[in-house]
Amino acid sequence: MTIVTGPLAESDRAVTAQALQGALVDLLDLSLNAKQAHWALFGPRFRSLHEQLDELVVTARDFSDVLAERAATIGSPPDGRPATVTATSGLPAFPAGWIKDSAALDLVTASMSTLVDRMRRRIEDTTTADPVTQDLLIVVTGELEKQHWMLQAEHAH
Repeated sequence: MTIVTGPLAESDRAVTAQALQGALVDLLDLSLNAKQAHWALFGPRFRSLHEQLDELVVTARDFSDVLAERAATIGSPPDGRPATVTATSGLPAFPAGWIKDSAALDLVTASMSTLVDRMRRRIEDTTTADPVTQDLLIVVTGELEKQHWMLQAEHAH
């Protein structure tokens, strides 16, 4: 059933919807894993990393909402259910339990690297399909790259 038709031709909507859905689940996964790291973190860089991870969670959650609303706007209902995130996220899994600050940085930085690569592919995929969505993906990716840089700088020895 189609409730919202949106402004795009069907083929462009399909490409754009796929990019938005993929970005949505990756961002939701990132927000959950960064929050898990935030809660289970220990080590000498606890405080600074604890706060930095909270910033990352807010960024991921805010942008997931923006991208989900764009998907709805083009007539593609977003799917952010936990089972969907678990089944379709392209980010590395995060372990349970306490995690040392250096290990958390390794894992979150690797997730960010993967996410940025995936977002850049989505930018390319939406070049002709939907420049409006492409513009949103560019903004999101720019902020994710900034967060990735900050994590790398925190981790530098």
